[in-house]
Amino acid sequence: MSSIDTSLPDEIASSVGDDDDESLSKDVIFELLKNRRRREVLTYLLEADDTVTLGELAEQIAAWENDTDVNALSSDQRKRVYVALYQTHLPKMDDAGIVEYDQDRGLISLSDNADLLMMYLDTDTHQQDRWDRWYAGTSVVVAAFLCLSVAHAVTNRQRERNVNGKLSRIE
Repeated sequence: MSSIDTSLPDEIASSVGDDDDESLSKDVIFELLKNRRRREVLTYLLEADDTVTLGELAEQIAAWENDTDVNALSSDQRKRVYVALYQTHLPKMDDAGIVEYDQDRGLISLSDNADLLMMYLDTDTHQQDRWDRWYAGTSVVVAAFLCLSVAHAVTNRQRERNVNGKLSRIE
């Protein structure tokens, strides 16, 4: 069996430096994003918002690729994605500083540099979901304030009528 080259091309690898973690060239970014599985890794890690295991990552990507549920996957479908992630995709992403990949423990998380790739991904749904939550929360607060204001106004009018009624009997 031939070995799989997990390195970045020379011209790209030279532009990924440990001393400048805050920037990646467009060549590196496009090299990383040209593969669908690497884009799916980023998508899954964005949704997970935490450290994930290689097994759960491979299962979800295999399910997406086979347009099925994780429970309906065959072991071959899981294994193909698992091996490709383990040997190729995650090491490349780790070398570029996009993910933190502990190969021995099989743990993956987004690194700080991952946000450099988000502008190139279709992440509207992620941002929209988060904004929808903010708008929903704000709407609940506004609705509660409106209900409280109406209740206050109704209570004040009832008190005013009671006071006016009592005053009218005094005269």
